[in-house]
Amino acid sequence: MGGTYKIRTGGRSLLMVNINLSGASINCLELCDFIKAKITEYNIDTTSICFEITETVAVRNLRAATDFINECKEIGIQFAIDDFGTGANFFSYLKNIPVDYLKIDGSFVKNIEQDEVDRAMTETINRIGHLLGKITIAEFAENQPIIDILNEIGVDFAQGFGVCKPMPLIKT
Repeated sequence: MGGTYKIRTGGRSLLMVNINLSGASINCLELCDFIKAKITEYNIDTTSICFEITETVAVRNLRAATDFINECKEIGIQFAIDDFGTGANFFSYLKNIPVDYLKIDGSFVKNIEQDEVDRAMTETINRIGHLLGKITIAEFAENQPIIDILNEIGVDFAQGFGVCKPMPLIKT
């Protein structure tokens, strides 16, 4: 589970809980019914939930992933495609999967200060994501200079140690 930080406004205003789903989860026909039952049972605000699926999982079974996403979106759950940019033909798949967020893989972001190719890849993924109406999130935002570059590029959110170190959601 993780969270994101909106870099354009200097902080986030609402809690968003990001939950990673495995390929096995996406292919489980009963999962959506289980999710709906738990949302009802615990009176969960679905607008605070964002499921993350990796690009590899989405591409491996595009139809099942798309059906699952559409069914969950009907009840207000948002979706992010994680580790984007690492698979072959990733842009063609992005056009056909109804996710809300596009998480730019940290392998491009972590060296953005020193590597012009990583910066260009991040800029390209961000631009295409925006053209497709996706909100972009850069992983591995490890320091303020990286966050400043991401802001300059126009990435919407940053995630990483430069934003906030991991901490318990609830202090005990």
